[in-house]
Amino acid sequence: MTEIDHRTLTVPDGLAGERVDAAMARMFGVSRTRAAELIASGHVQMDGADVGKSDRVLPGATLDVAIPSMADPLEVVPEVVEGIKIIHDDDAIVVIDKPVGVAVHPSPGWSGPTVVGHLAGAGFRIATSGASERQGIVQRLDVGTSGVMVIAKSEHAYSVLKNAFRERTVDKTYHALVQGHPDPLEGTVDAPIGRHPKADYKFAVMADGRASVTHYRTLEAHRFASLLEIHLETGRTHQIRVHMAALKHPCVGDLTYGADPTLARRVGLERQWLHAVRLGFEHPETGEQVSYGSTYPQDLADALEVIRGAA
Repeated sequence: MTEIDHRTLTVPDGLAGERVDAAMARMFGVSRTRAAELIASGHVQMDGADVGKSDRVLPGATLDVAIPSMADPLEVVPEVVEGIKIIHDDDAIVVIDKPVGVAVHPSPGWSGPTVVGHLAGAGFRIATSGASERQGIVQRLDVGTSGVMVIAKSEHAYSVLKNAFRERTVDKTYHALVQGHPDPLEGTVDAPIGRHPKADYKFAVMADGRASVTHYRTLEAHRFASLLEIHLETGRTHQIRVHMAALKHPCVGDLTYGADPTLARRVGLERQWLHAVRLGFEHPETGEQVSYGSTYPQDLADALEVIRGAA
């Protein structure tokens, strides 16, 4: 439940004639933008009457302001998320099948469902190592990418798995449906990735970026697109999407990285065709080599069938 901070102050003579939003910023210690938001949402009254942000204040007038507390964008909100499947669960790890549209953990600008929120809501106790909003998280998948991922439940498992990902001993296998036909049909992309210089929500191959290595091989070649199996050595944000776009073969449906919107509509996709199909690693407690898999979700399976049937 949102807490409301009610404040009432009298307009001093020195602010007479000022706009309400400007006066509020001075009197209540909020930004002018925040003041305008509060006025627009009906949280501000002057002498008992609603006001507009450009109205002028009068000396001696009473400003009544109700300030709702701002939600912490990094707070983990326990919430069971429909569609998250538990593939494996023991005292050390939980392996899930993450659906599209779910972030791994809270972040500024994201208000949708999260994996950590689901696990908290479903009663899972996970490792407390890591930043508060991503405790137990040893790997990430994009919001728009589905598939298998592992979360650490014990502190020991967190340490072991973090190191395994860092040392690149984890088998991370993806399938991607990309536009056209990569040449050669099998190869390696070794190109550093950094934040895009003109769009901070994107990444790009950059000379001063972080080392990034992607191995791919063609599983199926069709008229408009190819199905690839991809193994990641590194795990940079958007790595597969950036590397495929750099090859001029973006993932089908990935409009952020240059995919053809007409083809995306034709196959019925509203996100990139990219799925984490398999994850293999040494179990942090038993030392046994384990592997977990995930089948294509319905939207990707349907899109692939459209491509396979294209004459």
